[in-house]
Amino acid sequence: MGRSRRTLPEELLLLALDPATGTTAQPQSLDLGLAGAQLVELALAGRIAPDGDRIAVVVPRPTGDPTLDCALELLRRRGAPVRAVHWIGGPRLGLRQTYLSHLERCGMVHAVAGQMCGVLPTTRYQATDNAISREIRARLDSAIRTGVPPDPRTAALAALAHAVGLGKHLYPGNEGRSSRSRLRDLIRHDPMGGLVAHAVMDVQNGVAAQPRRSPAPAPAGRQAAPGARPEPVRGVPAQPHHGTMARAVAH
Repeated sequence: MGRSRRTLPEELLLLALDPATGTTAQPQSLDLGLAGAQLVELALAGRIAPDGDRIAVVVPRPTGDPTLDCALELLRRRGAPVRAVHWIGGPRLGLRQTYLSHLERCGMVHAVAGQMCGVLPTTRYQATDNAISREIRARLDSAIRTGVPPDPRTAALAALAHAVGLGKHLYPGNEGRSSRSRLRDLIRHDPMGGLVAHAVMDVQNGVAAQPRRSPAPAPAGRQAAPGARPEPVRGVPAQPHHGTMARAVAH
């Protein structure tokens, strides 16, 4: 895979990067989104393909991108197709930092060292060329504004942005409500992006442990047991715990 095109994980991370603070929005869910973006990028490169709710390796040849190729090799070692929700819900510690370091090596961001409370060392990241982030954002804005079906890459980016909860970061407040709704609706324009986005939301909602089944009908006159927990609504990402916008990266 050549470097003339930015990958989906790179674009998702640049979307999440706040130029004012140098930190990323939605840090708790962003690692999940980056893992999902890797799957979509590998599918666009023809290396994997969806098989129901599972992911199958169809061409194990490396792409030339070391981070993507690491994910491809891990998928290949599984042998059998793996459920997208299990792959995305697996250990993904450090994926956000891996891509921040990757963007720094590529010259898309530069690191700014600092301190928290005058004691703890931190690293913040600033885009070296804001035109790149504006171009990425403009593609989403155009798809939302015009209603014209976007290309698969943009549709997948929109689906992942919605899945990790970036809607309120990109389109804040009451005035952004309709844009957030349209961002969610773009999921349907790319099957692979939709599969991965729903898997990301399922992991956040805690429903990744068991395969999805159709519920058995209750006998006539029988009601649900008191205290039974409803299944989370599909298509709505779980709300992250309130806390700091982004974690400081300790050296």
